[in-house]
Amino acid sequence: MSEIILINVSGRDQSGLTSEITGIMAQYDVRILDIGQAVIHDHLTWGILVEVPEESNASGVMKDLLFRMHELSLDVSFKPVSPAEYQQWVEGKGKARYIVSLLSRSISAEQIARVSEVTAKHGLNIDNISRLSGRPVLTRSIEDSQACIEFSVRGTAPDQDQLRADFLHIATELAVDIAFQEDTVYRRNRRMVVFDMDSTLIEAEVIDELAKEAGVGEQVAKITEAAMRGEIDFTESFARRVGLLEGLSEDVLEGIAARLKLTEGAERLITTLKSLGYKTAILSGGFTYFARGLQSKLGIDYVFANELEIENGKVTGRVSGRVVDGQRKAELLDELAAKENIGREQVIAVGDGANDLPMLSRAGLGVAFRAKPLVKESAEHAISNLGLDAVLYLIGYRDREAE
Repeated sequence: MSEIILINVSGRDQSGLTSEITGIMAQYDVRILDIGQAVIHDHLTWGILVEVPEESNASGVMKDLLFRMHELSLDVSFKPVSPAEYQQWVEGKGKARYIVSLLSRSISAEQIARVSEVTAKHGLNIDNISRLSGRPVLTRSIEDSQACIEFSVRGTAPDQDQLRADFLHIATELAVDIAFQEDTVYRRNRRMVVFDMDSTLIEAEVIDELAKEAGVGEQVAKITEAAMRGEIDFTESFARRVGLLEGLSEDVLEGIAARLKLTEGAERLITTLKSLGYKTAILSGGFTYFARGLQSKLGIDYVFANELEIENGKVTGRVSGRVVDGQRKAELLDELAAKENIGREQVIAVGDGANDLPMLSRAGLGVAFRAKPLVKESAEHAISNLGLDAVLYLIGYRDREAE
């Protein structure tokens, strides 16, 4: 009868080690059932599950491996696996798989301990842990750094809503971001990203900047905040705010556009997405004048926003055409996906306000970015502590791939 053996090798990483180990096994006609390797700071952990045929000598394989690993100053261990144990492992392949992403300025042991505690509590087993961010530079301040650890887990959580609530609690308490998503073929096969503009791509609410110039800043700011919190219908609040801009000189728009600041990580994100062949779009409840400027600067493919009506060099207090509200954003997402011949599952949506929730829920991956509490709690994924380019980690992008 054949024997199943789990072999683990650890020690200083060396070139040609895999060839050394499997070369010895080849002499015994060993069948490979599973294999994995990880190297951390030049220290290797190497595991292989093998089946030694009945006609071969399992003790001979182990003896030869033990002798050669001793010569290479490596530690090796052997563990027999029963047919029942192996069958149980095989049957586990049908379990659902998920990705848990831990994003922070700096990763701590406490963060990993708390995240892994929650996964275990909900019946999920961690299969693999890997680092997506670059190697931390000790001389760089933590405030200027970013880090992401990705956990590959399997199992079935009885209550995913409670699981997400537990992750959100940790995220709030430890000032980290935790994303939980199903590990499907779509995760690394997204094709389009649609963005809100104000307080997402740029660090401002343009209508508030216009209001300051019109001398109605305080009035408009209060309406904006209430709308972003979901306390006032967006279309109604938008009409009230735009109405307060009546009489503002057209010349003011250029000055505001010149001083708008891109959100941290926005330029890197768009540049990377373009290099990977993604389509990008701005779906904004703001104004086309400013969205077009961003389109030109960043190379964004599509822009849909509101056309601020101007007559005789003055803002009329109205907009032309249909207002781009939450419902319209969701419709535009569908229209763009159809135009690009892709499914909604392949679209990522990013926004911060209550009017972004329809498109966030419509997309395959919806991300609330530095959002108000209501939006953060309602969206499936949230990024609050890193820059906009942290979205790349959610699609499995590694910093080293930029090189």
